[in-house]
Amino acid sequence: MKPSSSNNYNYNKSLSSKANSLRKDMTKAEACLWKYVLRAGGMKGFTFRRQRPVLRYIADFMCKELLLIIEVDGITHTYEEVVNKDKIRQADLENAGFKVIRFTDEEVLGHINSVYAAIEDHVVRIMQERGITPRVRKRKRD
Repeated sequence: MKPSSSNNYNYNKSLSSKANSLRKDMTKAEACLWKYVLRAGGMKGFTFRRQRPVLRYIADFMCKELLLIIEVDGITHTYEEVVNKDKIRQADLENAGFKVIRFTDEEVLGHINSVYAAIEDHVVRIMQERGITPRVRKRKRD
């Protein structure tokens, strides 16, 4: 089933308690990506959600409007078994209609500006492909 507002973008309620636990215990790289790039509409005004249950997985970050999932991979993602599971996971998510991009912990922690630029490039490309206009952040009044 393609993700849409009618199916809450393939939200998996049975994983919500696990997602909540992961949200409270983010890795250093995930916390940095959230704080410096994705939080509070920081990416072109789009809202990203942390540890979002989708299908049978928990995505590190997801923007419903863009159907974009961002994964941050730690050292365990270099193990052959985990690499194979990641390939299946990514194929499932992409077959459902999501765009999945991945970064390593090292990329996020050591090159946050490059990661920001790469995500921004993907966001702009998706906006152009789908005819989505940039979001305008409302400013607080004094």
